[in-house]
Amino acid sequence: MLLYDAPSPAPNPRRVRIYLAEKGLSVPMQSLSILAGEHKSADFVAKYPAGQLPVLELDDGRMIGETIAICRYFEALHPDPPLFGTDPAHIAEIEMWIRRVELTYGSAIRNIWIHTHPLTARVVKQQYTEFGESNRPLAHAAMMVFDTALRKTAYLAGDSYSMADIALLSTLDFGQFIGVPIPDEAEALKAWHERVSARPSASA
Repeated sequence: MLLYDAPSPAPNPRRVRIYLAEKGLSVPMQSLSILAGEHKSADFVAKYPAGQLPVLELDDGRMIGETIAICRYFEALHPDPPLFGTDPAHIAEIEMWIRRVELTYGSAIRNIWIHTHPLTARVVKQQYTEFGESNRPLAHAAMMVFDTALRKTAYLAGDSYSMADIALLSTLDFGQFIGVPIPDEAEALKAWHERVSARPSASA
């Protein structure tokens, strides 16, 4: 198999790398430059029409895209240590928080990145700056929801580190890269961020 990757600060490829590091798994990788558009080249799109990263090419030629799908594939092969939950309720809680990270905070960060950042101005046809800026309060509100949860538990989905934490860490760090800091009042979120950033996998 081969994992098509991209270097930091790209959050989605990093999410898979953190997961693999937590699992202690080594997977062959090929790094592509998003800014250079290598994932949109004719050869790559012919192989994977979505033209997105990361994507996992299996030995039989099948291509598995989307970060959570890739990580679930490896979770099925290597269930220990469990990062997607250990019982029905825990599995559901982790899934709930992953979706909240992606659909609330992640969507806001994506819109801010696409429509306000100078790097994306070079690759998108048109930026709608006012729309992008309108997502900052949404990102703030989402972070405060995470902060509220982390005032009650050590990790996002309970007392153990999970895929939900990986999803949040990778997206939160990208948010800070594009100028969306963790709110000063989000003390629990800041403490969580310091803890999970100290894990060896965070440097993946």
